[in-house]
Amino acid sequence: MRLPRRRFLHLAAGAAALPALSRFAAAEGWPTRPVHIVVGFPAGNAPDIIARLIGERLAARLGQQVIVEDRPGAGSTIATEGVVNAPADGYTLMLVVLSNALNATLYTNLRYDLKRDLVGVAGLANAPFVMMVNPDFPPTTVPEFIAYAKAHPGRINMASGGNGTSTHVFGELFKMMAGVDLVHIPYRGNYIPDLLSGQTQVLFGPIPQSIGYLRAGKLRPLGVTTAKRLDALPDVPPIGDFLQGYEAIGWYGLAAPSRTPPAIVGRLNEAINASLAEPEIKAKLANLGVEPMVMTPAAFTSYIAGDVDKWAKVIRYAAIKPE
Repeated sequence: MRLPRRRFLHLAAGAAALPALSRFAAAEGWPTRPVHIVVGFPAGNAPDIIARLIGERLAARLGQQVIVEDRPGAGSTIATEGVVNAPADGYTLMLVVLSNALNATLYTNLRYDLKRDLVGVAGLANAPFVMMVNPDFPPTTVPEFIAYAKAHPGRINMASGGNGTSTHVFGELFKMMAGVDLVHIPYRGNYIPDLLSGQTQVLFGPIPQSIGYLRAGKLRPLGVTTAKRLDALPDVPPIGDFLQGYEAIGWYGLAAPSRTPPAIVGRLNEAINASLAEPEIKAKLANLGVEPMVMTPAAFTSYIAGDVDKWAKVIRYAAIKPE
């Protein structure tokens, strides 16, 4: 049977609209079962702790259980690939961190594209770092450090948690912008003891891990990696005050498969931002050494993409390879 052209086009248009209508209908009733947050790091680490903290509040606001699943391995790339390939129905989310943005350039054989295959749902928290030195090290300010490093090229050891980690790339950004030659010393375990003993001289490290040593005078802070001063270290200036444009921040957020219905993403974002505004959540995040990071889905998606591009330049400049 031959259909009139107008009738055929009408039916074709209706068929094309069915997937969008079904996604809209699914969003209307969402959630009807538990929501899963996948974390690409071991239980007990900061990403896992933050995921469980926000998961508890999400469960209360959504009226459904929120389950945190730890799937460590390969720098979180295994977990990310699993989420990218999960149904885009709002029931599988990813706890994304700065490492995900770094991995986009570090690993050349990824079977996903972070910027294309995930959509930002909401920011959760940012994690400031601090540039610190052994107290016996002569420089006491960032300008003095830069001058000393230029006068002693290749003589200053910079500790990190390993190739391609945030503690490494934050230091490489400093080296690139300041034009100094520091010797990178990667560690698989705790790098603080060698900094305390003077075997290494400088570290760009997370504040929660080092705040006790800084307050006790066992390490000397030179500058924070944020664009402004921090309440935790009010007397320590930003590195950017002396090295214009320098800014390096760790972060945590939630993302979803890229085709997740906008209505679901929007509802999640609203629930998360409301949770981040709660005094109890703010206090718990502050205790972890991080600050709330409230963003719209579009802003967080753009933020992730921006960090992928920013750190790609540093990783390629420094020829960083994963361990």
